[in-house]
Amino acid sequence: MKKLKRFIIVLLVLLAAFAVYVEIVNRNSKNMTYRQKILKAAYPAIMWLNKLTGSKSKKMENTQVKPPVTSFYDLKAKLSDGSELSFSTLKGKKVLLVNTASDCGYTNQYDDLQRLYNDNSSKLVVIAFPANDFKEQEKGTDADIAAFCKKNYGISFPLAQKSVVVQSAEQNPVFQWLTDSTKNGWCNQFPTWNFSKYLVNEEGVLTNYFDPGVSPANTEIRTAIRK
Repeated sequence: MKKLKRFIIVLLVLLAAFAVYVEIVNRNSKNMTYRQKILKAAYPAIMWLNKLTGSKSKKMENTQVKPPVTSFYDLKAKLSDGSELSFSTLKGKKVLLVNTASDCGYTNQYDDLQRLYNDNSSKLVVIAFPANDFKEQEKGTDADIAAFCKKNYGISFPLAQKSVVVQSAEQNPVFQWLTDSTKNGWCNQFPTWNFSKYLVNEEGVLTNYFDPGVSPANTEIRTAIRK
């Protein structure tokens, strides 16, 4: 009986400590649900586990730099503010395309993506594609998503309208191109979860794929951008 009481006391202390930690981590967060706050606080542990287990850490590279069959620059993206981004305006820059979500364990990667964008703004464009495809972790409207990203992560890179990124009849045309080798020249890799990343070079060639467990702060991503 005494052991049980000690266990309960220790558990309560740990829960209280974690609750305090969650509030400290989220002291600048705005309009976040408690789930979102917990996920943000747990992000370092999630990334550590990914590294330890190798989960969601796939990396793929177009080593032969095969040119695309269909031009990347023929594509367009509808942005959350209703405007349209023509990819023909992105010539001469690398482009990192990421499917995102607001209620995911990887959502804190918005922070890393913004930092990556800031550090390479002269030669890199980051485009986020919110999607509700994985465990319905992006249920908000385009306005909700944009407000969440701006208030909590200061996002200044393009944010597309919510769409479907997995294989289906409704799949976003951009992700049809990214995941079909008959269009991009080599890659058939679909997003494995929220925050899968695709890197296109200055000539419109898809050069890399990175799984969600590979942080935007990862050396390999930064090296690929510097090439």
